[in-house]
Amino acid sequence: MNRPTQWAWPLMLALAALNAPQVQARNLSCPAPLLAMTYNIRLDTPADGENSWAHRRDFVIGQILVLRPAILGMQEVLPNQRADLTAVLTGYDFVGGGRDDGAVAGEASPIAVDRRLFRITASGTFWLSPTPEVPSLGWDAAYRRIASWVRLERRRDRARLLAINTHWDHEGQLARENSGLMLAEWIAANRQPGEEVLLMGDFNTTVSDIAIRALLTEATGLQDTREAAAMGSSGPAFSFNGFAPMPMNGALIDHLFASSGMRVIKHMVMAEHANGRAASDHFPVVALLDLSAEGQPHCRE
Repeated sequence: MNRPTQWAWPLMLALAALNAPQVQARNLSCPAPLLAMTYNIRLDTPADGENSWAHRRDFVIGQILVLRPAILGMQEVLPNQRADLTAVLTGYDFVGGGRDDGAVAGEASPIAVDRRLFRITASGTFWLSPTPEVPSLGWDAAYRRIASWVRLERRRDRARLLAINTHWDHEGQLARENSGLMLAEWIAANRQPGEEVLLMGDFNTTVSDIAIRALLTEATGLQDTREAAAMGSSGPAFSFNGFAPMPMNGALIDHLFASSGMRVIKHMVMAEHANGRAASDHFPVVALLDLSAEGQPHCRE
C-alpha cells in the first residue's frame, strides 16, 4: 500500500505560522516575513537507480513551487539539474557557479532569489581553500568546496541582505574547521553597515561541532535559526535521510544561520515523503524570518 504524503501537516504549520496573528506586521506598511530554504537536492547519478534525478525531479521542483521560498540555497546541483530547475522556476534569478570552474562545470551551490521580492546588486563564488579565488582543494577535503553569495535589496522597502550558500566537505574535519573560520572572516570583512546576513547550506556536521561554533560569534552576529525560533522547530531533529522516507534517527547537518538583527519566527525540517519515496537524500530545511529595513523600528516589535 502506498504511504500518504507526510508533509501536509508540516506545510500547514508553516503556512499557519506565516499567517498567525502573532507574526503579522503591526502596520500594513511592514513587509511580510520571508521564507528561507536550504536544500541538498542530491546530484544526478545513475548509481542511485530508482532514486536518480529523472525519477524525483518533479518531486523536488514541486516542493519548491508549493513553498515558494523567497531565498533558496541548494547543494550538489549539476548543470543538467540547474537547467531543469531554471526552466520551471521562472520567477527566480539564479546565482553561483560550479566548483570545477566557477561557472558551469561540476557541482554548484546556487542561490535562487524570488525576483518579485528582491533585486540582486552583486554576487559571486569562492572556494573554501587557502586560494579562494581559483578552483582549488582545501586542506584535507575529499572534494573542492565552494560558497556562493548574493547581495540583495528588497524592492518594497530597500532592506538589504547578504545571503551565502555553502557545502562543506563530508570527510575532512580540518577542512570543515577552516571553512568555518574562513566564512566567519569573510562575513566580518564583507558585511556592509545596515546589512543583515543569511548563511545556509549543507555543513556536513552538527551545530555542536567546533567548525560551526566558529561561525556563531559576536564578530559575525549569526544565530542558529533552530535555536532562536520564537515559535520553535518542527519536524525531525535530523536532515540527512539517505533516501529513507521515514528514517528513525540521524543528524541535523543542513542549517540556516541568520544575523541577530533578524527575528526568527519558525524553523522546520520538511520531512515530506510520498508513496514510500523521499525527494532527496536530505530533507529541506526552512526558516521564517523577519527582515525589517532601517528606519522601520515599528516592524521589529
